[in-house]
Amino acid sequence: MPELPDITAYIESMEERLVGTEVTGIRLTHPFLLRTVEPPAAEFIGLTVSRISRIGKRIVLTFPDELHMVLHLMVAGRLSWSDERAAVPRKTGLGAFDFTRGNLVLTEAGTRRRASLHLVRGEESLSAFDQGGLEILEADPASFAEVLRRENHTIKRSLTDPRILSGVGNSFSDEILHSARLSPMKLTAKLSDGEIERLYSACRSVLSEWIRRLRDERHGGFPKKVTAFKDGMAVHGRFGKPCPICGTAVQRIRYAENECDYCPVCQTEGRILSDRALSRLLKDEWPRTVAELEERFGRAGRTAPPTVE
Repeated sequence: MPELPDITAYIESMEERLVGTEVTGIRLTHPFLLRTVEPPAAEFIGLTVSRISRIGKRIVLTFPDELHMVLHLMVAGRLSWSDERAAVPRKTGLGAFDFTRGNLVLTEAGTRRRASLHLVRGEESLSAFDQGGLEILEADPASFAEVLRRENHTIKRSLTDPRILSGVGNSFSDEILHSARLSPMKLTAKLSDGEIERLYSACRSVLSEWIRRLRDERHGGFPKKVTAFKDGMAVHGRFGKPCPICGTAVQRIRYAENECDYCPVCQTEGRILSDRALSRLLKDEWPRTVAELEERFGRAGRTAPPTVE
């Protein structure tokens, strides 16, 4: 799912192209994309885009008379830009938004259609999409500590809960936790003041750095490669590859449709966290520490994940 740095790249690119332009057409090709009936899509034709903003992981296009388009890309939704009217792809296309300067095409990979478009009127209706998460890049350390300690969860869950923090998902939470040298499974109630300060600094530095990187990568163009697995990430999507800090093989925990990637030396004091599926399969043979991993697989264990023999 596109997270804060990706959404920021989209918004900056859209601001450069869309603010001050008129909507000339809305072509929706999938029946489940539009989740509202009032106001009708036809009411937006001829209106000028006045602002583009973000609510959590949603992109908001604002028009006169307090009209808004609220777009949520979910996991596989992606946007592309064309200076000329472009056709909506038959298999992956959900729709297109035509403007006087070009058009924006919305696609979604896979067979599940979860991306959504809401057309709303009024600031009160728009505020309903705000789940209340703290904007990390705008927050001070005291506010960050307060929201983190409000409920007792694993740090991984707290970082990705939109009611607690805004705009962070699975991939960047892994990067933040690695930068902060904290276990994803540690409970927020057990965090010391120093650990919360490290986590706060890591959140701000990781997100700011990736916003800068993505801005540099697009060179004024429209983002073309929006993915959860990015070159240059320390641990996310790098299962079995060496940690850039200590060289130990990155480990993972798989759950539902996601995975949590971490370095056992940098983050968990050498402990291998239990993977629900694999640890149950291996039972007593599941290596619980990096030392056991090395004992079972030799020194190669530092650069190779546990496998089923």
